[in-house]
Amino acid sequence: MITPSNGLEATGNGDPLRVTRAATVVLDGRGRVTGWSPEAEELLGYEAQEVLGQSIDTLSAQAEGEDGAAARWWQQPQLPECHHCSTLRHRSGRLLPVAAVCRRLPDTAAGPALLLLLADAAEFRDWQMRQAMLYGITTQSPVGLTIYGPDLRVAWANAAARLELPGPFTQYLGRTEDELYPGSQVLSARYPSTVTQLMSRVLDSGQTVVGLQYRGRPPSDPSRDHVWSLSYYRLQDPEGRPLGVCEESVDVTDLHHAQRRLALLNEASVLIGSTLDLGRTVQELAEVLVPRVADFTAIDLLGDVLSGREPDARSAGRTDAMRRVVHRSVREDLPEAVVTPGQTVVYPEGSPQWQCLADGHPILNAVMDPSSPWLLQDAVRSALARKLGIHSHLVVPLRARGITMGVATLMRWRTPESFAAEDLLLVEELAARAAVCIDNARRYTREHQSALTLQRSLLPHELPTDAAVEAAYRYLPADTEAGVGGDWFDVLPLACARVGLVVGDVVGHGIHATATMGRLRTAVHTLADLDLPPDELLSHLDDLVGRLAQEAEAAHPGEVEGVVGASCLYGIYDPVTCRATFARAGHPPPALAHLEKVVEFPEIPAGPPLGIGGLPFESAEFDVPEGSLLALYTDGLVTAADGDPDTGLERLTFALAHPDRPLEEICDIMERALLPDRPPDDVAFLVARPRPLPSEDVVSWDLAFEPAAVGQARKLTDARLAQWEMEDLTFSVELIVSELVTNAIRHARGPIGLRLIRTPNRLICAVSDHSSTSPHLRRAQAVEEGGRGLFLVAQFALRWGTRYVGDGKTIWAELPRPGPETGGGRSAVVPGLDAFAASIP
Repeated sequence: MITPSNGLEATGNGDPLRVTRAATVVLDGRGRVTGWSPEAEELLGYEAQEVLGQSIDTLSAQAEGEDGAAARWWQQPQLPECHHCSTLRHRSGRLLPVAAVCRRLPDTAAGPALLLLLADAAEFRDWQMRQAMLYGITTQSPVGLTIYGPDLRVAWANAAARLELPGPFTQYLGRTEDELYPGSQVLSARYPSTVTQLMSRVLDSGQTVVGLQYRGRPPSDPSRDHVWSLSYYRLQDPEGRPLGVCEESVDVTDLHHAQRRLALLNEASVLIGSTLDLGRTVQELAEVLVPRVADFTAIDLLGDVLSGREPDARSAGRTDAMRRVVHRSVREDLPEAVVTPGQTVVYPEGSPQWQCLADGHPILNAVMDPSSPWLLQDAVRSALARKLGIHSHLVVPLRARGITMGVATLMRWRTPESFAAEDLLLVEELAARAAVCIDNARRYTREHQSALTLQRSLLPHELPTDAAVEAAYRYLPADTEAGVGGDWFDVLPLACARVGLVVGDVVGHGIHATATMGRLRTAVHTLADLDLPPDELLSHLDDLVGRLAQEAEAAHPGEVEGVVGASCLYGIYDPVTCRATFARAGHPPPALAHLEKVVEFPEIPAGPPLGIGGLPFESAEFDVPEGSLLALYTDGLVTAADGDPDTGLERLTFALAHPDRPLEEICDIMERALLPDRPPDDVAFLVARPRPLPSEDVVSWDLAFEPAAVGQARKLTDARLAQWEMEDLTFSVELIVSELVTNAIRHARGPIGLRLIRTPNRLICAVSDHSSTSPHLRRAQAVEEGGRGLFLVAQFALRWGTRYVGDGKTIWAELPRPGPETGGGRSAVVPGLDAFAASIP
């Protein structure tokens, strides 16, 4: 049972040297035992008849010293409350340390008498320790101890608990915890919302509660919140009847704030810098600061940083070079904002932002002074501070690698507490982490812009609109952060209205793969201009990739940069014959979608990937019916979903099931049906709808291998131009046809063929022969009678060239078809006429 005694709480057994509990011995004036209690018999083992009349010295362990004299310790002067420690001999012979109190009794007829109180010394020391502990808890312990009675009202509190209860303690007796700390909150969903309800549960169940977090404002400090760690347990009598509840409390406000700061730093390390987007990184910093640290924050960065450039020393102190990136407030209407994101922000000289940017040190204004000179210079911000009641101001630099990239401004007006030193340390740590992420984002922005510039320069800007096919495409690099990859595609106008279609895939991702892709794409353009068949073009491309691999390995032996490899699919579509010829190097075949048949994948011989060398490539030719659709793609398209190319081809078949749809719609369907949100590999695909030429737009003649064939060729050409209502081209076309047929008769072998092709934008003249001799353009001397044929062709045609076939060659020239805007004059349709006239001596 717990009983109060002078503010102390003793155990139920009480003081072992109290008369009611101690072993009592009565002595006469000479120390002889005249009284012996049952407790003494229990303690020392002697029955009363054995010791009555005997001297107490016979029981003392010091009774027989070297001189045989008795110690007579019981005759030493003792104060009533003083204790003496001695050693007595138990009846069994063992020595028993005892604590004793000797008190004088009133004299009797037989003389003076003494009362000797004895107790086991170990039990006595244990009791003393408990008493000392209880006294320390009451007066010295830093742990607050409050006892609530069965009605859960304050009955008693120790000194630590009373520190939070100013004034006489009696005014708090009989009040509940909720009355002492109104508006407080239990910081755990596991327990009731009020402490009184919690103590009621403890009183009823006897279950102990340990380490409960509790927030409120004590009567001693009602201006700010405190956090306590509380423990509760039930008090009960020896029979187990509840007497009340004891509360132990420790103020852990500083620890709680430190834990919150640590948790915020840990959270910030995850939230800030989740991407390499500079704007998003700054936004993440603002989201961490508001509302947990400040009521408002504004983050301003130098313009050089936003552009990806390295800030220089001239930026120090130039607040006019800063732009607002983001601001955030506890209120959605942002009443603190002076400028909008994206605008230039200007701070007056001497302002905290100006100083922070100039010297790179934080500025803490725990109490914002409206009379500060910089505020007096800034009427807008001064009026806003007074209106909102902004009372505390904190500005920290955003520095990384010794460079100040901007400043973060924090303000408080709703939060009553001002910024303190610990807030400054926290914000500095957050700003330092964010600054590294911002600098990484800045450097990435620069690299990203360079990569995108490289990509834009290497991939087609737009597909030709006057080609023999209508085309659309998608390009999706796996490296979405960098935005570049190694896949490429192209639509190449070729001679005689034909068109080249190409899709390729370079091994790897990123800048290295993109640079290799650019070199291969340029090589394909060059080889296509030579009008090589697809298999020969891939052979030349294979040689190039082999040389590139050797160069890369020499520059980066054993490294990833030394690996160069690629696959490629190249084909030529002829709108005159409506046939396509394709060859592939380690690449998937094209898909041919029909209007009334299932999608087919033409059997193109599978050549080795580019760079292997030593193996031939083969071409295959197939019909491309009108209304059908050709789809060229990299393997990333059919393996992106689950890695199974067969499943990918089935999905591709589904996406191409209706080739009469608009091409952009078909591309969207392919992207949705075959690609996840983040493809694991680069993806490029090209869909092309052929535009076959009607038979009336193509005419061919076989000419005799004799000089008279030149005149015949002019007559046939004039008649066809008249039939096509293209008389405006007669002069230039006659000249070109005459020169090409004449050259064939003079320098080649027969037979000779002449073909005219009319496209929506061009007229094409083609003369074929059975010689592989390559013609050369040269400038004839003034005294020479010939040598000006190809020079004339080059002057009158938009472009011209030579196409080699299996049994000879074809020399072709293109002229633009006259339109209404040309006016029909000769000079309007003969672009080289003036230059030609000027070149004649």
